[in-house]
Amino acid sequence: MSKMIQTPTEKREATEDVGRNAADNPTMGDIINRRYSRRGFLQGTLATSAIAVTVSPLALMAADEAHAQEKASAFSFEEIAAGSDENHRVAPGYNANILLRWGDPVLADAPEFDPKNQTPAAQEKQFGYNNDYVGFIPLDGSDDRGLLVVNHEYTNPELMFPGAAVERDDEIVIDEWTKDMVDIEMAAHGGTIIEIQKGADGSWSPVRDGEMNRRISVNTPMEISGPAAGHPRLQTSADETGRKVFGTLNNCAGGVTPWGTYLMAEENTHGYFLGELPADHKEAANYERMGVPGGWYNWGKFHDRFDLSKEPNEPNRFGWIVEVDPMDPNAIPKKRTALGRYKHEGCETIRNKDGRAVSYSGDDERFDYVYKFVTSGTIDDDNRQANMDLLDEGTLHVARFDEDGTVEWMPLVHGEGPLTSENGFESQADVLVETRRAADLLGATKMDRPEDVQPNTETGKVYVMLTNNTKREEGDTNPANPRADNAFGHIIEITETDGDFASTKSTWEILLKCGDPSIAEVGATFSPATSENGWFGMPDNAAVDADGRLWVSTDGNSEEKTGRTDGLWAVGTEGEDRATSKLFFRCPVGAEMCGPVFTPNGETLFLAVQHPGDAGLATFEKPATRWPDFSDDLPVRPSVVVITKQDGGKIGV
Repeated sequence: MSKMIQTPTEKREATEDVGRNAADNPTMGDIINRRYSRRGFLQGTLATSAIAVTVSPLALMAADEAHAQEKASAFSFEEIAAGSDENHRVAPGYNANILLRWGDPVLADAPEFDPKNQTPAAQEKQFGYNNDYVGFIPLDGSDDRGLLVVNHEYTNPELMFPGAAVERDDEIVIDEWTKDMVDIEMAAHGGTIIEIQKGADGSWSPVRDGEMNRRISVNTPMEISGPAAGHPRLQTSADETGRKVFGTLNNCAGGVTPWGTYLMAEENTHGYFLGELPADHKEAANYERMGVPGGWYNWGKFHDRFDLSKEPNEPNRFGWIVEVDPMDPNAIPKKRTALGRYKHEGCETIRNKDGRAVSYSGDDERFDYVYKFVTSGTIDDDNRQANMDLLDEGTLHVARFDEDGTVEWMPLVHGEGPLTSENGFESQADVLVETRRAADLLGATKMDRPEDVQPNTETGKVYVMLTNNTKREEGDTNPANPRADNAFGHIIEITETDGDFASTKSTWEILLKCGDPSIAEVGATFSPATSENGWFGMPDNAAVDADGRLWVSTDGNSEEKTGRTDGLWAVGTEGEDRATSKLFFRCPVGAEMCGPVFTPNGETLFLAVQHPGDAGLATFEKPATRWPDFSDDLPVRPSVVVITKQDGGKIGV
């Protein structure tokens, strides 16, 4: 572990900052530069431009009437102050309670959590570590009872194992690894499915003996389905069929389908592999594009499948979307290869107006791409079982953002354009195993690290979180996108043509550029109505509530970067509220904000607080946050927080 990369969180951030895309496709900075410079945005100072671009560029082009609407404020809660401390903070008039924490029992026979006596068997029955995506699936149509589905992205061993981490030469290291510690980490990955219910007093609680409660881990048997299933590139000595795999890794954001299944997105799977391949190995270029091996974990020292020298095809079995039927605790999860292999941030799936399902996902690395998948078949609302393999057939598309304000959704189909045997693609399976390279050849637009992609079915809008790009160079800058060394990110709004999410040509514009708007050089474009607490950097996950309002969670704010912790901000998207942001919830120091998800009636909000206490451990003065004691007085365990309004009603209004 190097001095500059002290924790798994910092390792993850460093690898996402690499930018492994060597293609000469235009970057988003190039596109914004060419597009807006033609419209006179090169005139004036940065401060003037920062105000000017709060008006939609498409509105300036086409006098978009929708953005001229005036209406009452979409968010009427009292904003909290930005800052940094060891506690959760929520807007006045709201309750914020911890619903689940790492180690809490999930299965009826799970032991109580004992951080000093952890075992792999216990962790397989307890709530996993570093909860990221949260989804809510109503049971019997109720807003007060349902299944909570939660991803467990990665582990922080220096926080998980009391006494195991030491400081040595200004580094934080694990003094001595054991196989049990590795196996506990593996059990803490994956996901949780757990029944929850709202009591008569308005509080929520898990149903410990829920019949559908389940833990999914790196040890869970899964099937590989779709066009890449059975391909030789997915075959190993343990699975000569190329159709069976154990577990899922680095599940970041995710999704819930219209037919009520749970989608787990596999993101930074490269980090779990050790060893090297010969330079002339058939997978060498493929793995270089994906960053394999990352070497974050020691799993390969105890389990051969994570050692490339012993199982060179194993990495091809990760980086997919996993679909789970939460209604059946015995259902085998399936890796849906038709949706492509890359660093999936999430997978939000909606029902299109023609009945087909459309799934959106970002590839979370600098200079990578935005994708959507459109099924061939349509959703059967009367027969849930008929939808169970809907994601195995369809067309994956990658986005090219053009300077005229249009988005071209280009199909990744074998035999079309450059996706032929001459370029190393012998079948659709090859296209999907090497989705990134296929997208390179199609000329997709290199983006500023795409995170969550959130559609709004009512408006036909799609919101793309672009968290940052510190690798952008001066040649990409201009007053409309002055983002050399872009530390704060921005949000793009796509308008799907005629509300058809399956369309292959759409339009785009910037909703806002993030950062402190009081610093002209930053070029942030929050509206002037945004307070000093309302601006944020590094947008990550997002949710659209029952009334179409946008909520944005962040990852990367800190005292050093922005003077504030991560949190949840409400962002206006229409009329006079457009690009106005208000701070609703604040994380404890060191944590990132994930989730968020509402119950269908909008009266309950679930949030995920990930890796509290992980902010460069040596900077903490308080022992409880520097070396967690797992007591109840501080939120030092990764947790799901449930928020309700004290007097009832919808969140935020």
